[in-house]
Amino acid sequence: MEHKIFSKSNHLHIKVIAFVIILIGLAVPIQASVLYQVNPQEVTLYRQYKGEVVDSENSKPLVFATLTLEGSNISTITNSEGKFLLKIPTSINQGNIIVAFLGYKNSIIPLEQLKENKNKIALTVSITKLDEVDVVIPKNARVLVKETMRKKGENYFGDPTLMTAFYRETIKKRKKNVSLSEAVVNIYKSSYSSGKRDAVQLFKARKSTDYSKLDTLTLKLQGGPFNTLYADIMKYPEYIFNDISMDEYDFSYDRTTRINDKLIYVISFKQRPDVLEPLFAGKLFIDAQNKILTSAIYSLNITDKEKASKMFVRKKPRNASVYPTEIAYRVDYREKNGRWYYGYSNVLLVFKIKWDKKLFNSVYSMSAEMAITDWEQNIDGQVPKVKDRLKTSMILSEAAIGFSDPDFWGAYNIIEPEKSIESAIKKIQKQLKKSKTGGESAP
Repeated sequence: MEHKIFSKSNHLHIKVIAFVIILIGLAVPIQASVLYQVNPQEVTLYRQYKGEVVDSENSKPLVFATLTLEGSNISTITNSEGKFLLKIPTSINQGNIIVAFLGYKNSIIPLEQLKENKNKIALTVSITKLDEVDVVIPKNARVLVKETMRKKGENYFGDPTLMTAFYRETIKKRKKNVSLSEAVVNIYKSSYSSGKRDAVQLFKARKSTDYSKLDTLTLKLQGGPFNTLYADIMKYPEYIFNDISMDEYDFSYDRTTRINDKLIYVISFKQRPDVLEPLFAGKLFIDAQNKILTSAIYSLNITDKEKASKMFVRKKPRNASVYPTEIAYRVDYREKNGRWYYGYSNVLLVFKIKWDKKLFNSVYSMSAEMAITDWEQNIDGQVPKVKDRLKTSMILSEAAIGFSDPDFWGAYNIIEPEKSIESAIKKIQKQLKKSKTGGESAP
């Protein structure tokens, strides 16, 4: 799955996370089946709360805002429309929900004040000017980034952790949904100071596909949850930059802001003009006092389409040119008792397919996102056997199909689907019912 690209000095390699497999063939019949395993957590009673998080001034939806039950590891995140779905066990009657968004003041809402539906939570922008704070800014932004990377052992989780995560993978043809795959996975995360890689185990998964939109073209995203997991820069710096590759970038101070009453430096970075190989550009959000990376937003430089295509496209038809037009990433970290950990990430890949002897191009976007919804210490450090782990070459859309059970996820916190996706699911549910030929339906 890893593809190396070399800098002009021939000593740097950056590994590509996602590969797109593009195949030509007839669509397979839709079936109503699903991968499913029994777990004691399924019988847990819970209450769910729906609503949206918006900007207090203009009511603009806040995308990827985090909602967390204070003092617990229970959390969820808003979707691309600012909507959320939060599930709380009925055994918890009191507590506060902390709503946080990058660059905004936190909102603390008592649990008993939340309604089952139509909760509207407004957050206020938090911006601090440099001359209003008594903080000495390091002269060299590159030095600050290096120090942040160096201190990961003391600032991030130092013990093995078992995390529960919700993963979603969406394929669209222009603006129309084509395929949606979802999964709950267990992440056996090793210490941030350890070179040991994380193990991922699939718990539940399901998929829906509107094959009429595919035009006999099948796109598959190789890697599944690993595409988002490897966006964890502090655990996997080799996927964006390390001590060597940092010399290929220019770093500069952008601005400051406050998040959770902490001063945050915003550092901009981009590849140097004399570096020819495709690298990244983006922003790093670093805690000024403790040198902690709290968030990062970055994208790949796609000036050279041919090189970018070789990095990401594993297979393609002979009579087509396939190249990416946008490759973008985001990762957010959360804090618990003074230690930080990977909380959420997303990846967006947009591809243009130019067919020989055809006038119009096809444009497909593939997005993947994963949110940690619960975690606990993995005291003994045990991990699943190799045969029970997901492989980095896995294709989630091949692991499960069918969207027949509205209560499929039970007590698990998931990311609320977009309205367009909900409509697509309902449409495909009708197709599933029509396609049944007396076989047993999904649980």
